[in-house]
This record gives sequence, structure tokens and C-alpha cells, in this order.
Amino acid sequence: MAVARDRGTGKHTLSLAEGLVLCLVRERPTYGLVLARLLAPDGSLGQIWSVPKAMVYYALRQLELAGLIRMTKEQRTSRGPARSIYRITPAGRAAAEAWVSRPAEHVRDVRSELMVKLALNDRAGVDSCRLIRAQLALLVPVAAALDDRLRAAEGFERTLALWRYEAMTATMQFLTALADPRAGASPETPGPSGPRRSDRES
Repeated sequence: MAVARDRGTGKHTLSLAEGLVLCLVRERPTYGLVLARLLAPDGSLGQIWSVPKAMVYYALRQLELAGLIRMTKEQRTSRGPARSIYRITPAGRAAAEAWVSRPAEHVRDVRSELMVKLALNDRAGVDSCRLIRAQLALLVPVAAALDDRLRAAEGFERTLALWRYEAMTATMQFLTALADPRAGASPETPGPSGPRRSDRES
């Protein structure tokens, strides 16, 4: 099966499931069943973003094909088949570090991708402030564009623009509070770019 690659760099493009699995293998050599339990809906990471067991094993195969992890040995058990133990490679470690430090490209991915990366950083004892600030910086121009669209929109287009604007406002307030807990978020906090709509429209 072909491995997904970035057309510009030729490197393997990590899906969310693959990034999760790769970072978990980076923590310590492990096998698929342990990962599947962590990423099950009731697992410590699965409660944030769950990955079906079959997808976990698919991700392991893809990462191995890409040279980011390797199977080091099989662990014999008293019950069932032997377990394949996976260990990260130097290329995999570099890929994991780059992936977990990169902000989500879209605001819709903050709930999934960014939250997962924050959780992984917490497990590794890594400060996420740089990642949070990078996420804020990436969303600022998107927020400004949404604000402009809301000002010009009419009819249902305005309803849709308002929904996206409010979602962006909440996301920006959340990230700002994470970046500086002392700042907090209050009902009077400005929107993504300038005063709130009620101030503009009054």
C-alpha cells in the first residue's frame, strides 16, 4: 500500500492517527494492544480523540513502511499470538518532534489535533507555550478575514459568517487564556479583530 507523501518535500505526511501513534512509540517501545487501549474511547488519550483498533494497527504499518518506526522483537505471551514490539527510529523521532510542535492549520482542527498535541506535550513534560502562541499567530489573519466577511454579509450568508465568527472568537479566547492564564477570558473580551459586533452595531 502506498505511503502518503508531501509533494513538496517527499516526506511522509502524518495523519492525526499516525502522529498520535508515532509520539506514543517515541515515549517508549510498545506494541499495538497498549496503543489501542490508550486510544480507545475510554482511554486516557482516547477521551480526547479516539482511534479505532484497526486504525492503530494500520498506522503502525504505515509508519513502519515510512521508516519512522521499526519492529525490534516479538514478545511471547502465555495466551494468544506473539506481540510485535515497535521502537522509534531517528527519522521517526525527528518527525514526531516536528509534528507535535506544529499548530493545527484550520480552526476546526483545534478541538482535535491541537488538543491531542497539548496532551502529548503534557505526558512528555514539555511546555506548550510556544505551540499555543504559534497557533494564535496562525489564526489571527483568519480571524480578521472572518470579521471582514461578517461585516459585508447579508441574509443566510451572514448567519453562517456569524457562526464561524463566534467559533473563532471562542477559540481565540481559549488560546489566549492558555498562553497567559492571568489574562483569562471575560464577556467583555474583544473579538478576533476589534470591538464585539454589539458595539459596532449599536
